Amino acid sequence: MAVLKVKFTKTKRDKLAQVLWILNWISVVTGVILFSLGLFLKVEINKRGELMAERDIQYVPNMLIAVGLIACAINFLGGKICYDCVDTTKFLRWKLIMLPYIICTFFFTFCVLVGALMCYSMRGELEESLNLGLTEAMRFYKDTDTPGRCFLKRTVDMLQIEFHCCGNNGYKDWFQIQWISQRYLDMSQKEVLDRLRSNVEGKYLLDGVPFSCCNVNSPRPCIQQQISNNSAHFNYDHQTEELNLWMKGCRQALLEYYTHIMQSIGLTVLILSVLTGVRYLQTSLENVLRQGDPNSESDGWLLENSFMETARTNLNIIKSLGKGNQIDTAP
Repeated sequence: MAVLKVKFTKTKRDKLAQVLWILNWISVVTGVILFSLGLFLKVEINKRGELMAERDIQYVPNMLIAVGLIACAINFLGGKICYDCVDTTKFLRWKLIMLPYIICTFFFTFCVLVGALMCYSMRGELEESLNLGLTEAMRFYKDTDTPGRCFLKRTVDMLQIEFHCCGNNGYKDWFQIQWISQRYLDMSQKEVLDRLRSNVEGKYLLDGVPFSCCNVNSPRPCIQQQISNNSAHFNYDHQTEELNLWMKGCRQALLEYYTHIMQSIGLTVLILSVLTGVRYLQTSLENVLRQGDPNSESDGWLLENSFMETARTNLNIIKSLGKGNQIDTAP
């Protein structure tokens, strides 16, 4: 017994072919968008590579690029097939190709689904990579005169300005590291010496943040020094008043940014809908050819037999192929 059998008239078959032609071209455009997103994500990851720990996260943009190219090729071919299937005589040239095309598209859809799940599973790796990378970048923020690190101050400042973020998890991360270089500290001042001596590791720690943490939308001039000292500023309470600093951490901001780019699961649903329609079109047109009347009604289905019978038939085919490849050692 056929699975999900549907009866098609000549008009319904033509409409199905036209709708599938449109969906295939939409999928081609989606493939181009995926390819572009993969390239964009690859460039963005490389651009901010110094803010990430050394982890292999390039497989996601590479996968998006490959999926985009394959989707363009498969759906371009599918669009041509559906366009010709409006005419029953033109269907003959595609008859032998349609079943392999459906099988290849099915496996490609499965690969896209796996890739989409990989994009979501990559979130944990990306988060850990950003956490370690941003921590290192902030630690070397002050080393503007050290070769190989002199660019990190500008990189971190531009990141905080562009993504409206501050620190790794928040602005208080800057309180725990020395982000002002020793060359800009006046060692003749007692306050500087006392602050250095008060720290076990001899670091100059203060409750302040770099200028790039300042929220430009705040009406009040930026308070970036002595943030937790209420008496140092007029009409100020750091616990109750909304600070004029960016409150979101840069790790969270970058994670949301990259995750948004990688959300490509919608393509899978579109390809599955096209795949189902092409299968109905193929089976209904084959039944028309059997009947010999192009204008007659015909049945279309997903599987000619039940799931168990189809699985049993395919298993027997595989077994027979395996027996055929065995070498006969008998004399």
